[in-house]
Amino acid sequence: MENFVVMKTKGIESVWDYPRPPRCEKVSDRIKVIVDNEIIADSTEAYRVLETSHPPTYYIPSCDIRMDLLKVQQKTSVCEFKGMAIYWSLEVDGKRRDFVAWSYPTPSPKFHEIRDYLCFYASKADACYVNDEKVQPQKGDFYGGWITTWVKGPFKGGPGTWGW
Repeated sequence: MENFVVMKTKGIESVWDYPRPPRCEKVSDRIKVIVDNEIIADSTEAYRVLETSHPPTYYIPSCDIRMDLLKVQQKTSVCEFKGMAIYWSLEVDGKRRDFVAWSYPTPSPKFHEIRDYLCFYASKADACYVNDEKVQPQKGDFYGGWITTWVKGPFKGGPGTWGW
């Protein structure tokens, strides 16, 4: 799987061509997260994680995030591939949003690149962008994928898709 290449047709990626176990890749795209007219994250140093049946998730380095607005929450979960995740809340202008992002403080060796990186739920932000394209959030909040015009499903995660 180390040499896996995502198959593209005319620039379109099918999530069914993504690998399992997932793969982490560096991207040079500009990734932005906006909440209450504040730019929370803005980076060209992100990674994306690709996994069969899921839109990509984008991990942003903490140095490119307004970490002063984020606080760790009392929730954890475990990914069989990446390890133990922690979750973050965000407070802007006195308004708190819970579980807006997650991270892996000590990821498994295969995902060491995303240590000190956070991934935001597009559904919890006012806008998330890959370059100049506003992404659509993946349905359901379990996976948190970012859907762009070049990523095609069907996607797992929404109502009625858990049995796939």
